Amino acid sequence: MADLIHKKLAYDIIGCAMEVHRVLGPGFLESVYEQGMLVELQSKGLNTKQQVLYPIFYKGVHIKDYVADLVVENKIIIELKAIKKLSDIERAQCINYLKVSGLELALLINFGERSLEYERIILTQNNSTY
Repeated sequence: MADLIHKKLAYDIIGCAMEVHRVLGPGFLESVYEQGMLVELQSKGLNTKQQVLYPIFYKGVHIKDYVADLVVENKIIIELKAIKKLSDIERAQCINYLKVSGLELALLINFGERSLEYERIILTQNNSTY
């Protein structure tokens, strides 16, 4: 098996998410978890940007911006959810963020369940994997 992309950083981020979920529990809006994650990630000394804009161009014309919830160390996009169950819609959103950002790894994290749910989304040259 190939080495995981940004293994230690992803591990640290997931640990922060577990702490936020432990403290807050399920039931809040996504924005509450985003703020909690920002506090937790920054407390660990991780360079974290919030609500990062990624412009999309069509034939040289700016047509839309995608907004990633968090980007850590300019390496990993974090997409946060507070829903009952993750679906292919949320996974596709992460893939789109990876395509426009040029990054390889997104963490899709769901605080909406009793147990924290998370997935690694990797964009490869040929396709994406979960």
